[in-house]
Amino acid sequence: MAKQGSTKKSKKTTKTSRTETSTKSKGLGDTIEKITTATGIKAVVKAVVGDECGCDERKEKLNKLFPYKREPECLNEEEIAYLSTGVLKKKTLTYDHRVQIATIHARVFHHKFDVPCTCSPKIWMQWVKQLQLLLDES
Repeated sequence: MAKQGSTKKSKKTTKTSRTETSTKSKGLGDTIEKITTATGIKAVVKAVVGDECGCDERKEKLNKLFPYKREPECLNEEEIAYLSTGVLKKKTLTYDHRVQIATIHARVFHHKFDVPCTCSPKIWMQWVKQLQLLLDES
């Protein structure tokens, strides 16, 4: 019976460590913290150096330098003026409108410039919605 109790305890420990590591990483700092915690390196460093090892500051700095999801840029005045003309509310976009929208979206959301095909409007609807939200916030 003593064996079953220890087995249950180890299962709880495993569940706890999975829960701790299952939160999404904001950036490289969070990932490194998960690895050092899982391997026991963090515990050794804390035991040797103490709680003031600089790990938290380093983690935050790495998260800022290497984020996994970057926040969108703000629209500039020229983009606000263009989008405010009602182009985002049109049912059909001309090629020139699509190029301009793709240019703005690529800059604001940090991706390579591309003018997606119109045969599947899902991407266009998503981009228009995202840009409309930013325009409303401006």
